[in-house]
Amino acid sequence: MTQQQISDALQEVLHPGKQSRSIVELGMVKDIAVGSEGIEVTLSFGPNRDPLQEYLIGAARAALNRAFPGIPSTVKTVVEAPKPAKKKLELDNSQLENVKHIIGIASGKGGVGKSTVAVGLACALARMGYKVGLADADVYGPSVPTMTGTEGAQPLASGEEGHELMEPIEKYGVKWMSVGYFTGSGQALIWRGPMACNALKQTILQVHWGELDFLLIDMPPGTGDIHISLVQDIPMESALIVTTPGKVAIEDVRRGISLFRNENVNRRILGVIENMAWFTPAEHPDERYYIFGREGGVEMAASAGLELLAQIPLVQSVREGGDNGQSAALGSGPESLPFLELAAKVAEIA
Repeated sequence: MTQQQISDALQEVLHPGKQSRSIVELGMVKDIAVGSEGIEVTLSFGPNRDPLQEYLIGAARAALNRAFPGIPSTVKTVVEAPKPAKKKLELDNSQLENVKHIIGIASGKGGVGKSTVAVGLACALARMGYKVGLADADVYGPSVPTMTGTEGAQPLASGEEGHELMEPIEKYGVKWMSVGYFTGSGQALIWRGPMACNALKQTILQVHWGELDFLLIDMPPGTGDIHISLVQDIPMESALIVTTPGKVAIEDVRRGISLFRNENVNRRILGVIENMAWFTPAEHPDERYYIFGREGGVEMAASAGLELLAQIPLVQSVREGGDNGQSAALGSGPESLPFLELAAKVAEIA
């Protein structure tokens, strides 16, 4: 008889308290020895006494007697100390040590095109030769996978078990990370504040960013828990504020400015970006239609004592680029110029 034959016989011994899995499958068979005095099997039990221990010992003896009649068999037991738990990866700032500038792209209101600006700025900075990463912190409405044409991408994990880091998706010379890579298309993330904050921290701190000149963080709209968690747990040094010219948007964006200027937050605001500043038809590039109001962002920046860094027009190619996964900032037409000019200003003042 062989050790494998003995192991096969012990497969019949099922543990009723472990979903009827065999003692072999559960790793309880510590040792099998065959000698002149017969068969000796050693079963391993944990420090907390198994209430079915005697049953399992008897069942193991019976299985051996059935499989190998007339051959003496002995079942011994050992108690093993539990294996020390592996220390889990601490979510600290160690993965950001080689990042020169961390900039939040923020607004107090949704629908102002903040993600379009963030993706365009990232691509423009990369075109200028900078090493760039972007973390999509909008955990409830992650749009970066769509805007970069990386839907369905699966970030790989590197490192030992319990200490894994996620590898960002690379495209257009930018490293991208988003919670959208870990959810199905159209899947709603029904998360309370603490859960959303933890997920957000993972998509920024548990990522192998490497050396970067700029890490942009596409922040969600509003001024709630997630924003407070971001500025407290992430060494974000500054922020860019995105608005549209309309009065309603500007009032909400003012609240976003007050968040960064709060004494408990106190982050530098690099300036204001007025998105959808005007509409220009492709057929009439010299015409401007102020659909959402005129120069509201200009006036808001002046009243807040901030620099207006860019006015980005509403043109069809910008919208199409976002939908098709290729930012307008990557093109060679006039629609790319506002993003390239913005990138040059940000690189200068950051």
